Amino acid sequence: MKILIKNGHLVDPANSIDDKRDILIDDGKIVQVRRNILYEDNDDIHLINASGNIVIPGLIDMHVHLREPGREDKETVATCTRAAAKGGFTGIVGMPNTTPVGDDQTVISYVYEKARKEGIVNVWAVGNITKQGKGNELAQVGDLVKAGAIAVSDDGSDIRNAVVMKRALEYLQKWGIPLISHSEDADLAGEWAMHEGSISTRLGLPGKPEAAEDVMISRQILLSEATGSPVHFTHVNTIIGLELIKAAKKRKAKVSCDTCPHYFTLTDEAVIGYNPNAKMNPPLRPKEHVDSVIKALKEDVIDCITTDHAPHLLVEKYREFEECENGIVGLETSVPLVMDRLVNKKIISLNQMVRMMSWNPARILKLNKGTLSVGTDADVTIIDPKLVLEVDKDSFESKGKNTPFNGWKLKGWPVTTIVSGKIIYDHGKFVDYNEQHERIVP
Repeated sequence: MKILIKNGHLVDPANSIDDKRDILIDDGKIVQVRRNILYEDNDDIHLINASGNIVIPGLIDMHVHLREPGREDKETVATCTRAAAKGGFTGIVGMPNTTPVGDDQTVISYVYEKARKEGIVNVWAVGNITKQGKGNELAQVGDLVKAGAIAVSDDGSDIRNAVVMKRALEYLQKWGIPLISHSEDADLAGEWAMHEGSISTRLGLPGKPEAAEDVMISRQILLSEATGSPVHFTHVNTIIGLELIKAAKKRKAKVSCDTCPHYFTLTDEAVIGYNPNAKMNPPLRPKEHVDSVIKALKEDVIDCITTDHAPHLLVEKYREFEECENGIVGLETSVPLVMDRLVNKKIISLNQMVRMMSWNPARILKLNKGTLSVGTDADVTIIDPKLVLEVDKDSFESKGKNTPFNGWKLKGWPVTTIVSGKIIYDHGKFVDYNEQHERIVP
């Protein structure tokens, strides 16, 4: 059955479209994109009236922790993809710090097989760059690529030895995939619980200086330029780190970066009261760093917005602050946070939002996604820019409920998620796409 999306405001940066358009989908592909596509009442067409809504290429989150294999008590491919679909994401990229870690083709193949059987959105896997993610010996990247890894990373830690990092980048030239860098000098960071500053002093908590990230960002940039291999910096949130990346881009270095919604909405003051949902890695920073992130988003220094979706059991979060796990869930709050705090405030445009959350992730990871071009897979996200809802962690599809945004009222929520021409989620309900539907009216 065909799907016809009518009367929506279509935003597709890859095709320079930011205007009212209709989209016709057939057999999982986009077959027409133009004004006023005509149809007959007796046509076998599922009609979506997107009047007043924004229609964009399916969103891609390039930094997600699936937790499977190994920690299915925290999250599974099934629950994570349901959270993604509800949040407007048609594709997610799983990081390799699972149990066991993704340093061999068995783990990568397992993730894809689980995604094929139980996932409801596109799932791609990242492999480890070093064995066991310990930073000492390179993994068999060729085997990982053959199994489907689209990038490599030791996310959660960094490679301390600069020689090993240089060899890794040289090795990656053969495979043409990027290294996703969790930039952190572990020696400078030491044992930490939050950002090192006045708040950590007041709370009596050990702090992590921003220099721990800045030093490694600088090193990675230099090694990328020396080897010619691309490096993508993830969850960047420091003033100097962003300045280093901006300067490297001016030199045409092969670098890119992302940040997360919590780094442009929260400061380290959120930790006051020892709030476990304000503990993450890298830590929340003071206002001047948040302002720098917002400025970098506005100026397109930051290429992508990711969630770093990190579900945890409540028992792992609600313990002594220094011992509780880092991270929050983000798939179901990312779009409204971006819409409410960036787009609605005119800090970034809708065009920029789509580039950061769809087109750029696809381009960096060399995925044939992120556009609504005729002939491409029909991955589509529809957003109601006027919809105001309150974040309710108890309604999350993710197993994780660890969010600092519970109770926030936000304007601009995803309402429909279409993956490969199948309506997966629509206006608060998951859809059995094998059923016939007469009409959807927002």
